Order: sequence, then structure tokens, then C-alpha cells
Amino acid sequence: MSPEQQSGQATAELTQDATVTEPMRSGPAAGRPLRSVDLARLAGLSTQQIRNYEEAGVLPPAERTTSGYRTFTDVHRQALTTYRTLVKGYGPVVAARIMRTLHAGDVPAALALVDAAHAALHEERGALRATGEALEALGPAPPGTARARREAAGATPPAAPRSGLRIGEVAALLGVRTSALRVWEAAGLLSPARQRGTGYRVFSPADVRDARVVDSLRRGHYLFRQIRPVLDGLRREGGGEPLRAALQARGEALTARTHAMLAGAGALHGYLARVTAAGTTTGSTAGGPGPSPR
Repeated sequence: MSPEQQSGQATAELTQDATVTEPMRSGPAAGRPLRSVDLARLAGLSTQQIRNYEEAGVLPPAERTTSGYRTFTDVHRQALTTYRTLVKGYGPVVAARIMRTLHAGDVPAALALVDAAHAALHEERGALRATGEALEALGPAPPGTARARREAAGATPPAAPRSGLRIGEVAALLGVRTSALRVWEAAGLLSPARQRGTGYRVFSPADVRDARVVDSLRRGHYLFRQIRPVLDGLRREGGGEPLRAALQARGEALTARTHAMLAGAGALHGYLARVTAAGTTTGSTAGGPGPSPR
């Protein structure tokens, strides 16, 4: 099996393993070497999961006894705690990439992964806000909304997208692939008109609004069957409490994820400070993470 295949298999196993997020238990005294079974018991995991974590780079490489058995230290215990805290906010795939990159000695790249995750969350908040604004543009403005405040101040509402956008233009506007729009259309969520002669899709402002709604809710892992009644109510009523409720729930989920990401970043900072104080992010595990002997 190639290194790339091994990495992919390990990442898939980590995704399943990371669902266990119980706190680490008390264990052997600090400084005492830990066997695989010791570290597994502390975390409430199997020894195979510990091996998976080490092989995937989530844990720094373990030293080996003369008999070939892995031995771990308190650094490994903290690395495992850090990873599992990261998982709650960043997800198992990104969390594994962060730890693997850190243990490879590339601290800037590991921190760039953290930055990218926060930037993606910020972008999702913006998309959610845009969907809420699209909802406000329909029917009477609910009290306390941005549109109600604009109307009270006599401000001009934001201009709607021009009529007749092609599928590529809508995809660029939303930051999705054209294939996603086609899938949503095939699922019955979108129904753009077709241009005479060419058969090209033509998206009206209402079609663009619907596509934005679908995009935001799909980012929140809503299923097509959950999105359809929201769109139906939106089209039928010109507004809709179902959509407002979904957007509010998604906003609350993003806030909870932000809190989890902050906790993960704090754990990562503590772990990074420890391995930095040891002098390096590579080298012997007696002082910090490093490669195992061959």
C-alpha cells in the first residue's frame, strides 16, 4: 500500500475513532513511560486506535523498546487530548491535518490550517447573513430586522441581482460549482427557465434567492427533504417562519462551533508551547515529538 493510501485509510479510521470524546482519566505518574494499553485506558480508546493515531501523525512518533513495543510519554497524552479537543470544533479531518503538520515540524503550516478553518466559518456566517437579508426582502419587514430599520430611516434597499444570470454566473456569485446547481435542480429545489433556441438556464432574481437559500442550508448539512418545505413556504408565503427558524438554528450552531474552536485553539496553544519549550517540534520524544527509530 502506498503512503498516500495509508494516509487516506488512517484518516478514515480517525474520523470514526474521534467520535469518542470522553475526558482523559488519571494515569501513571508523570515521567513514567506509558505502554499503548496505558494510553488507551487513559483516553477510553482501544490500543488499535492509539496505533492508528500514531501512524497517522496525530501523535508524535513513539519510542520502541528492544522488543519492538511502543512506549509513550506525557507528551503523547497531551497530544491526544489536544487532538480530541480540536475535533469538537474543527472536525476529525482538519484536526488530524493540524496535528500531523505540527509533528512534521511545520508550525506555520499547522497554524495556517487553523486560520483557514476560522476563515471558512466566517465565510459561512456571511452566507447565512446574506440568506437572512434575502428573506427580509420578501413581504413586510419583521420588527427589529435590518430591513425594518432601513425602511424607518428611509434608506434604499440593496439592489437585487439582475435578471437573466447564466448558471456559471450564479455559481460564481455563491462560490459553488455549477454541478451543485444542477444537482439541486434535479432534486426539484431549483427550477430556472430555459432560453429559447439555446436551452441555456436563465436564473431570475427569485431563482438566485432560492439558490442562496439552498447553499446556506446545505452548508448546515440540511437534507434535501428538509430544505424543500422551507423553499415551498418561502415561495408560497413570500417569507416564512420555517426559514427564519432554520437560519436561527444554524446561527446558533455556528456560535457553538466557534466556542469549540476557541477551546481547541487553546489546547493547541498549550501543546505547542510545551513542545516549543522542549526546543523543537521534531526529535526525541523524551523532550518533545519526534521520529521513531527505524
